[in-house]
Amino acid sequence: MRVQGAWGPSGQAISEVLFLLGFSVSLRIWAAVGESSPSLISPSLSAWPSPLVPLGQRVTLQCHSSSPFTVFRLFKRDGTSLPKLREHQLNTFTLGPVTGEHAGSYTCSGAYTSRSVWSTHSDPLQIVVTGVFTKPDISAHPGPIVRAGENVTIRCHSPLLLDKFMLHKKGSNGHFQRRGETFTGRRAPADFSVGPMTLASVGTYRCYGSLSRSPYEWSAPSDPVDIVITGLSKKPSLSAQGGPVVRSGENVTLLCSSERAFDQFHLLRDGENLGRPLAGGRGPGGALQAEFPLGPGTPAHSGAYRCYGSFTHSPYTWSDPSDPLLLSVTGEDPPPGPAFMFLFSR
Repeated sequence: MRVQGAWGPSGQAISEVLFLLGFSVSLRIWAAVGESSPSLISPSLSAWPSPLVPLGQRVTLQCHSSSPFTVFRLFKRDGTSLPKLREHQLNTFTLGPVTGEHAGSYTCSGAYTSRSVWSTHSDPLQIVVTGVFTKPDISAHPGPIVRAGENVTIRCHSPLLLDKFMLHKKGSNGHFQRRGETFTGRRAPADFSVGPMTLASVGTYRCYGSLSRSPYEWSAPSDPVDIVITGLSKKPSLSAQGGPVVRSGENVTLLCSSERAFDQFHLLRDGENLGRPLAGGRGPGGALQAEFPLGPGTPAHSGAYRCYGSFTHSPYTWSDPSDPLLLSVTGEDPPPGPAFMFLFSR
């Protein structure tokens, strides 16, 4: 016997009833086993102050959710397992003092007071423990002072058998953000190309090294290297008080001056930055200038000097370089003082 209209309106109603029954059974299964429910919005997981945690320090993980969950769980998805999973009535979890065992990928989920149905897991958050290995070396080639539009290579190297390196750049919020990573052969340096140079490329960089088999355990950070852009404003002028030729032992002072209102000046010898910038003041002619006292002249002071101007609100943006000043220290070193004679007369 053929039933008419089995797939008509009455058939559709039967299908809807079956769907609701199935959904109800599914909820009961989730309630029975405490599994996650796709009907609950997944939370998100963040780390404060940073997901990069120095060895021995602490980090707080926070599970955020738009749902009014009252209990939260933290899960470690890979890396070395912790002794137990964590469950809190607060959405914050403090880890530490951290060791290599804390390094890994974490997720969290939330539930209501009954704990019968849990949300799906958050996206994973990678917690990296730094300082497991000694810091690598970092350098800029051909140098950290780069003309606009040109390229610079930042090299990271370690004498250890590290085969992965990560380059980070300091952001405007003070935190470092990853700018690149590369795999190398053991003891081979990692080269990161930056450029063509723009204002977005300048800043403070540092790098880390790790082993590819332990991706969440990194070295201590390298020393920072500051990448500076030049050529965006006119050059200052550089001169030497008393002239560029001085006798050994005479005091040497270099003057960097500009008609532009730079508020700091930088001095370099043979391409090497000689330290902190100096604030500028008004010179006799009204131009802004900075005096760089080098002390009593020695043959080591001889070389080609250049200076740059910049503003404190843009510390990585320098002017064109001044024309080179060739400083020559002539004559013999001054005679040794009494302390020197006493040491060698004994």
